[in-house]
Amino acid sequence: MIYRFTIISDEVDDFIREIQIDPEATFYDFHEAILKSAGYANDQMTSFFICDDDWEKEKEITLEEMDDNPEMDSWVMKETQLSELVEDEKQKLLSVFYYMTERCFFIELSEIITGKEMKGAKCTKKAGEAPKQTVDFEEMAAAGGSLDLDENFYGDQDFDMEDFDKEGFGGLDEAGSSFEEEKY
Repeated sequence: MIYRFTIISDEVDDFIREIQIDPEATFYDFHEAILKSAGYANDQMTSFFICDDDWEKEKEITLEEMDDNPEMDSWVMKETQLSELVEDEKQKLLSVFYYMTERCFFIELSEIITGKEMKGAKCTKKAGEAPKQTVDFEEMAAAGGSLDLDENFYGDQDFDMEDFDKEGFGGLDEAGSSFEEEKY
């Protein structure tokens, strides 16, 4: 059996990668195949997330052991085979490749190819340039780039001061507090 995953990015419209991989391979093998297909270095903390149909994160597979609670399920890439957590076509995953800004690839198990086998992983389709792996905030600022941290970052600047009256804050008294401080 072979898994064929389709990988896209929300940052680059024409970016697409297809990777075929042995279901018995580990998430780490898959991680390395993705990095290689995108031309990324293997020097960042990354995770996979198993998602529901709406891309909501359900289970995390980490690069390194992160959980010290033995009662909680935890998955580590080098110890977890793909087939352990991915078994259905159209299964959705996220691969977070840059934790600082939660940048990720959207991944779908597009096909389970039965009757064939392979060892390792292979990129079978490559289109578009991968987004930059990391964001250099100083370089972005020097180039005049913006993180949209302007005066509207926290919302609409055209507010009405009348919206900020006492009643709008749930009955604050004149001293500015409506609760009694607990003493310990």
